[in-house]
Amino acid sequence: MKKLYTNYLSNFRGLSKEIWLLSLVTFINRAGAMVIPFLSLYLVNSKGFTLPQVGWIMTSFGLGSLTGTWIGGKLTDAIGFYKVIVLSLLLGGIGFVFLQFIETFYGFCMGIFVLILLADAYRPAIFVAADTYSKPGNVTRSITLIRLAINLGFSIGPLIGGIIIANINYSSLFWIDGITCVIAGIGLFVWLKPKKPIITDTEPVIKHKEGVAPYRNGLFMLFFIIMVANSITFVQYFSVMPIYYEKAHFLTEDLIGWLFFLNGAVIVIFEMPLISWLERRKLSKTMATFWGIFFLALSFIVLNLTSWSGILVIAMLLMTLGEMIGSPFSNALALEMAPKGRKGSYMGLYSMSFSISHIIGHNSGMNMVDSLGFDATWYYIFAFLMIISMLTLWLAQLLKKSTTFVSA
Repeated sequence: MKKLYTNYLSNFRGLSKEIWLLSLVTFINRAGAMVIPFLSLYLVNSKGFTLPQVGWIMTSFGLGSLTGTWIGGKLTDAIGFYKVIVLSLLLGGIGFVFLQFIETFYGFCMGIFVLILLADAYRPAIFVAADTYSKPGNVTRSITLIRLAINLGFSIGPLIGGIIIANINYSSLFWIDGITCVIAGIGLFVWLKPKKPIITDTEPVIKHKEGVAPYRNGLFMLFFIIMVANSITFVQYFSVMPIYYEKAHFLTEDLIGWLFFLNGAVIVIFEMPLISWLERRKLSKTMATFWGIFFLALSFIVLNLTSWSGILVIAMLLMTLGEMIGSPFSNALALEMAPKGRKGSYMGLYSMSFSISHIIGHNSGMNMVDSLGFDATWYYIFAFLMIISMLTLWLAQLLKKSTTFVSA
């Protein structure tokens, strides 16, 4: 047991102090992320919106995310990641508090658009921050530590959120989410002052840009399409899946919170050792992305194998395994493909893949379930992911032939 504990801790050695501080601030932020996992249930049960209406609200969510990540990427290149992260946390926190007071359908569409625009400007900036503060050869593990902080917070947040909903009300979640975002922003401002290396790093970003823009990079655009397609299915776990848990398996909000807690807890315990092991095995970043998509596909198809509610745990574990393998390596691959001086733009576009998936995924998922039912929806998603996994294998072959990305 002591050896296992020592080996686990060894995975975190060599990471910079700044990466640990970024991870701590990220944890504080994500620990308050109680609204998002229950947003679709909140809109149906508390606001009385229909599934198609919820789909359009979540499309507004995606449009805000798309706009926010694009603006965040541009601002990161222009003014630096530090200012972008602090402003995003502070303004996003205020937005969460005010969102609960909106009552109309169109008002909620506009409110969620503005809120997520502010909140998701954070995403490309945090990736560039991780790259800036990482020591040579530690970028993937640095990203993994930040993801660990995200998932540690995300595992605690929905669990507490589900308990609060069951015993108090939904309104409390908005207050907690908003306050924790503000606390995270203040914490970053206090603990992580801009340092000289950051300033000198932003100067060449503006003056000396190498390579081509991400939109003109054919291999990166293929990778971007794969990420959009993968994320379209992944976001079903944050809108359609909670409704499936309630309607098909009659789970209460606190039990749904426990399922999300399982996802976060497994990632916190196993992701860093898994990533370190895969790196020692020299698994390529593109093949790791393939396995991430493959296990995500399995997580949907197993739901149709039985009506036993225990299958939900198995599906969640399969999704979590795919997330643990695919996400850190795809993040690292995007950074590796980004030339000097363009990392903000490349990571902005990479982050936009998840934003675009919000625009398409929630709406299409809600309407598919409304028209076809849950079982047919899971079959279609599985088939779609199998096609995307084959596309990922093709990308791996193209990257092997490329002289620019030899380690991809």
